[in-house]
Amino acid sequence: MSFGGPQWPQEPQQQGHGQQPGYGQQGQGYGQGQGYGQGYGPEAYGRQPAYGQEQPGYGGQQPPSPGTPDWGAMADASESRGRRRRWLLVGTGVLATLAVGAIVATAVVATNKQNDESAKNGGTVPTTGDTPPSFSPTPEPTFSSVAPPPPPNPKDYISDPKKDKAPISAEGLFPGKKLSMNKRPYKKGATATTTNCATATQGALGTVLKKNGCQKVLRATYVKDGVAITVGVAVFPSEAAALKAKSQASGGIAPLAGAGVREFCHGTVCLRRANSLGRYAYFTQAGFANGKKVTKADKAVFQASDDLGTFAFNQIYARGRTQASAAAAAPGE
Repeated sequence: MSFGGPQWPQEPQQQGHGQQPGYGQQGQGYGQGQGYGQGYGPEAYGRQPAYGQEQPGYGGQQPPSPGTPDWGAMADASESRGRRRRWLLVGTGVLATLAVGAIVATAVVATNKQNDESAKNGGTVPTTGDTPPSFSPTPEPTFSSVAPPPPPNPKDYISDPKKDKAPISAEGLFPGKKLSMNKRPYKKGATATTTNCATATQGALGTVLKKNGCQKVLRATYVKDGVAITVGVAVFPSEAAALKAKSQASGGIAPLAGAGVREFCHGTVCLRRANSLGRYAYFTQAGFANGKKVTKADKAVFQASDDLGTFAFNQIYARGRTQASAAAAAPGE
C-alpha cells in the first residue's frame, strides 16, 4: 500500500525466522509480490507450509500434537507485533513530513514577507527583531510666519555718522595710480586731505562749506588727453547739511597740481559741477592742462567731468555698501 511517496525502510531480516508479510497483505512483501526474505516457508521450520495456507489437521480437522509448536498463534503474535511497528514507523514518518512541510512553509512565507517589505522600503529588509522598523515620511518644510528683516540699506550708513564709522582718506577714496570709466583711462596725479575745508576751494565755496559744518575735504587730480580734472569730496555731519552745501554751492573746488600735473584752471574758464550723496558733497573742476578756455563745444572736458563725478558717486556708495554688508554678517553687534 502506497502513501504517495517513497516507502519507509524495511525491517532487517530476523535470523532463523525469515521475515514477516508486508503490511496489509499475507504471504507478500511490503508493496511487493513476495514476502520479506522467504516468508514462513518450509526452509525455516522443516519446510512447513507458508502462513496463510491451510495446514493438515489444524483449523478444525486435527489439533496439533502436544510436541508441535502452535504455528498459528505464533504467526498471529508475530504479525500483530509487525503491524504495530509498521504503524509506528508510518505515523512517525507522517509527523516528520508534516513538521518539515510546516518549516518550509514558514520559511517561504517569511521570505515572501521580507521581499514584499524590501520592495516597499526601497530594498531595505529588517534583519533583527520581531517588529520591522517604522518608516516615517519626510517631514514637510516649515516656514516662519515672521518675515526676516530687510537687508541694511547702504545709504543709511553714508547718511548717519553714528553708522558711518569706517576710516576715510584720500588714498582710500581714490585708490591706485589710474582709473578707467567705460574703457576711458585716466592717470592719477596728486592727492590731498584737509580739515580746513575753505583752503580746498575757490570763490565762495569755502564759506558755504564752513557754514554747513564741513569736517574734511579729500581731493585727487586725474588727466587724460590734455584734460585735467580735480575731484573733491566734502564730509558733513548729516545728509541735510550736505544737501544744503550742494544747493548753495558757488565758486568751485580748487584745482590740485603736482605729481606730473602743472597748474590749471587759473585765470581761465573751466567747468565746475556739484552734487551730493548721503552726508557727502562732491565737486569737480575740469579744464585744459595748457590753460585753454573751455567752451560748450569741448565734449572731452564734459565727458571727463561726467566720468570723475560718476567715479566719486560710486566710491561713496561703495563705502556704504561695505559697512552694510559687515553689519548684516554680524547682526548682534
